[in-house]
Amino acid sequence: MSHSVTLNADSWFIIANSTSGNGNFSKQWKEIKQLLYNKNINYSFALTTFSKHEIELVQNAINKGFRNIISVGGDGTLHNVVNGIMLQRYVKTSDITIGVIPLGTGNDWIKTHNIPNNIKNAIEIIHRKNTILQDIGVLETAQKKIHYFNNVAGLGYDGYIVHKLNTLKRFGAISYLLAGIYGLLFYKKSVFKIIFDNKTIETNCLMTIFGVCKFSGGGMQFTKDVSFNDGLLDIMIAKNLTFLDLILNLQKLYSGKIVHHKKVATYKTKEITVIPKNSKPFIQADGELIGSGSIKVSIIPKAISFVRG
Repeated sequence: MSHSVTLNADSWFIIANSTSGNGNFSKQWKEIKQLLYNKNINYSFALTTFSKHEIELVQNAINKGFRNIISVGGDGTLHNVVNGIMLQRYVKTSDITIGVIPLGTGNDWIKTHNIPNNIKNAIEIIHRKNTILQDIGVLETAQKKIHYFNNVAGLGYDGYIVHKLNTLKRFGAISYLLAGIYGLLFYKKSVFKIIFDNKTIETNCLMTIFGVCKFSGGGMQFTKDVSFNDGLLDIMIAKNLTFLDLILNLQKLYSGKIVHHKKVATYKTKEITVIPKNSKPFIQADGELIGSGSIKVSIIPKAISFVRG
């Protein structure tokens, strides 16, 4: 499922998630190919055929000499493309540029970089190739597994929601809300021991969020004064927030004002460890479930180049 291209500095390798696009993938893919042709964009492509296939595809492309990658799909596709780039050892990760053509329901990362959720306009942005270097977060689980994230990761309630989302995806955009309500009713808060910058905080915690970029959970903003290339993680610790607190502050979750709530604390740091005391809460990275339990999080400054609007 690919066509070859004479490799030059402007050649792109496209990795497309054929399960994205709410069932319209083949129609959207045809449109993408036509628009790329119209813009005279030189590319090869591969379609994913199994979960996390992007990791292998991106490494093969880099090995063949490609330095420009286009992710076609949602936040999950981009997350896997980023992990493929960060895990490879052929070239410096900052020599790789990623462009994004968003499809599907979950597209939070693009909001930080002014990329429209529209195929034609997203391709126009790739054609202009205005790039920035962005920081990438690193998660190390208790099982010593390493995962990278380019947007927002978290532990606790939001991980639980992602876990629930897997069973609710068929409801489309409203699935976020359904999973959120379900989580508020059934998720059990526990005590987290949080260690960073010679500080130790022990608190009853709904969730701890680690942000590189601004938006997650379908447009919510959990972190404060986010800069995607300042070399710092934006930490949000939601302490004893209740069902009622979140319902009353729903608007603030989307406007970002939730960070001023008295049960919320925000910090900036390069490295943080979270140890849940009496539970093994789920961990999510860019909306993908990656494990459960304790976690160590750090950041790699200006790790990958991205095309932005």
